[in-house]
Amino acid sequence: MKAKKKAATLLTAGMALALALSGCSSNNGGAKSTGADNAAPSTDNAAEGSKSASAVEITFWNMFGGGEGEFVDQIIKGFNDSQKDVVVKQLRLESNEYYAKLSTALSSSKGPDVAVAHVDRISPFVKAKQIVPIDELASKAGFDLGQISASNMQSVTYDGKPYAVPLDTHFHMLYYNKDILKKANLLNADETPKFEDMTPEGYLKTLAQIQAAAPDVQAMAVNTPYFQEPFLNMYYEAGGDLLSADMTKAAINNDKALSVLKFYDDIYQNKYSDINDKTPWDTFHSGNAALWFGGVWEAGLLLGDPSLHIGAMPLPPIFGSQSHWGSSHSLVVPAYVSPEKQAAAAAFMKYFSEVGGQTWGKAGHVPANSHVTNSEEYKQLPYRSFFIEAQTTVKFAPQTDKYTTISTTIAEVLQNIIFHNESAEDGLKEMEKQINEILAN
Repeated sequence: MKAKKKAATLLTAGMALALALSGCSSNNGGAKSTGADNAAPSTDNAAEGSKSASAVEITFWNMFGGGEGEFVDQIIKGFNDSQKDVVVKQLRLESNEYYAKLSTALSSSKGPDVAVAHVDRISPFVKAKQIVPIDELASKAGFDLGQISASNMQSVTYDGKPYAVPLDTHFHMLYYNKDILKKANLLNADETPKFEDMTPEGYLKTLAQIQAAAPDVQAMAVNTPYFQEPFLNMYYEAGGDLLSADMTKAAINNDKALSVLKFYDDIYQNKYSDINDKTPWDTFHSGNAALWFGGVWEAGLLLGDPSLHIGAMPLPPIFGSQSHWGSSHSLVVPAYVSPEKQAAAAAFMKYFSEVGGQTWGKAGHVPANSHVTNSEEYKQLPYRSFFIEAQTTVKFAPQTDKYTTISTTIAEVLQNIIFHNESAEDGLKEMEKQINEILAN
């Protein structure tokens, strides 16, 4: 599913952005975080001495590396310092192993007391009754779930019950290099992009204008290594769905998907983007691309340094609407956790949402807690009004316990298509066939 200001001072720029990418999107690769068998550095030593003898200790599992991890460390320390009844100790796992280890822990009833889970990973845990509804826990902790945005709450609700506390929404923005756009006469006086016709044809003309003015850089860096996300952004804009309304059949083999694939193929064929660029996030960060559909989790790195001359805006409605791909981090409580520790976990979740949300917002994610996003402190962060605007049109993954397998299939077939190992028509037929087989079993 990702690195922020402090990480940039500790790591090279390339490593920092790789860390940023790995923390937020479960399929975005990137650098690894703390080893899975070792607890992350303690964030609560100062608080332990002041804890009461009866303080409840709970273990918090997460996969946040790099700058994101530093923000989480701050939140945990803040919680531990704020009261004497609960001690949170974290175990930070490698992102590429996180869900395998979490699934094993939930199945064996031995693991965390509270854990992070992406919204599109929750369904299997709900189906297996491995996590508990959080409405009663929240109520007992004095945590008003009405603070959480309706779309976030709906994304974790099954049969009328919420099974997680959404922490944020994360998605892609259009980041732009002001210096390159200025060279192409595409920058307004207020340093916003001078984009006019944002249809597929118009957008391609804009890329051609950039290429003519700055032939030594990519007009647009495309996330080819994880192409499913830029594809889904445009496919959702076009009004596409992955599955039928009843989630029993694939719904991706259609003209909308073909038009999006042709759009990206035109970008590659015209050399507006380098299809062989294995680190396009670094390419943009280093000033070697004009445009980039990048995650909000990159905001700390890309927008936090004014010398980079980078701006951000919502993805333009190239295919007709503002709908776009998005996901969310949430907190879940395993079913095996004792009532005492469930209550302690609820207190921590309340703090993370209400107080830690301000810290988490600095990481780039749009906090799910509306009290945070409505605060002046959050609104004063760079470009956050655009982030809030874009959050309202996010399209979350279908609520099926088979989504992980489906998304892997989509990613693999898309790679074959964009590298011309098979035609778009044949690839979509194969994708439809494989998804239907997954859903039928």
